[in-house]
Amino acid sequence: MWRDPAKALPRSGPCLRSGDIRMRVAVIGAGYVGLVSGVCLADFGHRVTCIDTDGHRIAALARGKIPIFEPGLDALVAANVRGGRLAFAADLAAVSGADAVFIAVGTPTRRGDGHADLSFVYDAVKDVAPLLAETAILVTKSTVPVGTGDEIERIVRRQRPNADIAVVSNPEFLREGTAIEDFTHPDRVVIGTDDARARAVLADIYRPLLAAAPFVYVGRRTAELIKYAANAFLATKITFINEIADLCERVGGDVEDVARGIGLDERIGPKFLRAGPGIGGSCLPKDGLALIKTAHDHGMQLRLIETVCGVNEARKRAMAGKIAAALDGSVRGKTLGVLGLTFKADTDDTRDSPSIALIAGLLDLGATVRAYDPAGMAQAKLLLPAVNYCNSAYAAAAGADALVIATEWRQFRTLDLVQLRRVMAQPLIVDLRNVYDLEHMKRANFRYVALGRSERAAVAVRMQRQRLRALSA
Repeated sequence: MWRDPAKALPRSGPCLRSGDIRMRVAVIGAGYVGLVSGVCLADFGHRVTCIDTDGHRIAALARGKIPIFEPGLDALVAANVRGGRLAFAADLAAVSGADAVFIAVGTPTRRGDGHADLSFVYDAVKDVAPLLAETAILVTKSTVPVGTGDEIERIVRRQRPNADIAVVSNPEFLREGTAIEDFTHPDRVVIGTDDARARAVLADIYRPLLAAAPFVYVGRRTAELIKYAANAFLATKITFINEIADLCERVGGDVEDVARGIGLDERIGPKFLRAGPGIGGSCLPKDGLALIKTAHDHGMQLRLIETVCGVNEARKRAMAGKIAAALDGSVRGKTLGVLGLTFKADTDDTRDSPSIALIAGLLDLGATVRAYDPAGMAQAKLLLPAVNYCNSAYAAAAGADALVIATEWRQFRTLDLVQLRRVMAQPLIVDLRNVYDLEHMKRANFRYVALGRSERAAVAVRMQRQRLRALSA
């Protein structure tokens, strides 16, 4: 159901105070989603307390030390702490008196069976339920399978049978690296509840976004499913263009041109049509698995999503083979420089990063790996201690038989190719993000291997350009 909340919902209710729509908000979980959400809500003018049971994290935040890398987040935290709108606490008692309490704890993949691990969610609800105000709104911001909100409501009802506490699903759609922009300029705000009072409160919490985005009011289970369906579709789109890239290499096409040609069809659109080494991060891979398990629990298969997940995992492993093929079939005894360890640029997150799987494969094949990443090396060192970590892209390239671009950081798009040739053992770049132009690399005397961009296609483009110049002469 699509509505303009300014017209459809009342601006009154037990949680609102005499014309003041600034809310008292508590956010349980000061990780990526919780911290970004809490800070942005504080910037909207609400009084927000971010609560986390990790006392070290809360102490660090109180000192102004941000536990995650997200562009602009440190400045926004500092501004709202100074303004008295944002505070941090390790004690759940800080939820007392809050109009709305957001649950934003992790839901990792459960070991052994692929289901989402909801233990952090349910533990948080059990601990916080006795402390909630009589008319509080309990909002699930964590990504949870369909039906989780029903179980949360049962937990709350058992502990607070006489309270009028509403349980709402309000999924997040934040992309690491652009999370603040995504929160403050969203494509949509999804609010899952049939409770009119809860809808009114959430509408007031998000009131600054009224002119920026449509509000989608749906049932709680539908809201939970929207999040999973969105991520599954994005994963499908990425996996599709990756397979088309492989086909382009075989038949002499250029995946960049294919992506542009189909992306101009407004039914398809240009976003998420960039070929790469596979899908990573903390959301798309695990959410695909959780959606598959939800379907299994209800006696059905999601064959398309199952295929997407399988193809994506195989692709990560195949990238090591692609590099070996560029080195005459073997990387044993070779030194390889790898640029990029995070699953995407502008984050320090290495969870499910294709780079990690790629490097593990290269090490297994007998290569020596030198790596550099602007933000992700601390996390990567815990996962891959056998790698030689360097302090710059050029240090990683020193003595390398090949340089692999695995993450599309901006600084890797403008490398000094003359300096690279000088420090590398041989001028070979394997670009798994297609950040360079084939002709430019050829002029720089590099052997350049990209995704879905064959030399045959480059020759065809050169010939077409020559014909056009001849015709215009």
